[in-house]
Amino acid sequence: MPEPRRFALLLEYDGTRYAGSQLQATSPTVQSVLEESLQRATGEASRIAFAGRTDAGVHALGQVASFVNATRLDPETLMRALNAHLPGDVAVRCATYVPDDFDPRRQAVRRLYRYVIANTPSRPALQRERAWHVAALLDVSAMEEAAQGVLGVHDFKAFASALEDPGASTVRELMAFDVIRDGSSVTCELTANAFLPHQVRRMVGALTDVGRGKLTPAQYVALLEGAASSSGVTAPPHGLYLVRVEYVEPIFKGIE
Repeated sequence: MPEPRRFALLLEYDGTRYAGSQLQATSPTVQSVLEESLQRATGEASRIAFAGRTDAGVHALGQVASFVNATRLDPETLMRALNAHLPGDVAVRCATYVPDDFDPRRQAVRRLYRYVIANTPSRPALQRERAWHVAALLDVSAMEEAAQGVLGVHDFKAFASALEDPGASTVRELMAFDVIRDGSSVTCELTANAFLPHQVRRMVGALTDVGRGKLTPAQYVALLEGAASSSGVTAPPHGLYLVRVEYVEPIFKGIE
C-alpha cells in the first residue's frame, strides 16, 4: 500500500444549497460532499481542512482544501475522479501534492473576497442567488473614497460578528478595497491577511449606506471606532465569493 501523502485541492462551488463550508451534523456542507466523494474515489476516509470558512450561501472560486490519503491515484487522476463523484455545484479545479506540514489556513498570507451587487431598479432573476439586489442608484465614487479610508492595519471589531474565542485579536491588515461599477453591477473586492467573521459582509453592508448617501465617507471610516459588531447592516451571503487564497510560494502552478 502506498505511503499516505498530503494533497491540496483548488475548489470552486455554488454555496446556495449548503450550510457553509465546514462539516455539520445535520446539514449538507461543502466539506461533507467533498469527503464523501473522496472516500468513493479512493476507498479511504480522510478529514479535509479548508483555507477559509465560508458561511451558508457563500460561493467560492478559489477555496483551498487539504487532506492526507494513501491513494495510488496521482493528483490529475484524483481531480477527475473527484469531479466524477461530486455534485454539479462543487468542482475541483486543480489537485497537487504538498509538503506534509502544509496547513491551508495558517500558512495563507492573503485572501481575496469579491462581493457582487446588482444595482438595478427591479430585482434580477438569474442573479437572485449570486448577487445582492440594491435598487437605489449607488454613488460608487463615494463608496470608493470610503473604502480607501479604511485600508491598512486596524482593529476591525466593529465590522465583525462575535468570535469563537472572545480573547482573540480583531486586528487585521486590509491591503486592498476596490469598488468597481460595470454597467448595473457594482463589485467590491477586498484583500487582507485574514478576515474576521462576517467582516466582508458587514463592510459592504455599511458601504452601501455611503452609496445611498446615508453615510459620508468620513462617517464610514469613523465606524472603526465603534463597539464590537456596531457597523450596521450586514450584506446577505449570496453576493459573496472567496476568490483566491495566496501563499508565500504558489501552490497551484499556472492557475492562481
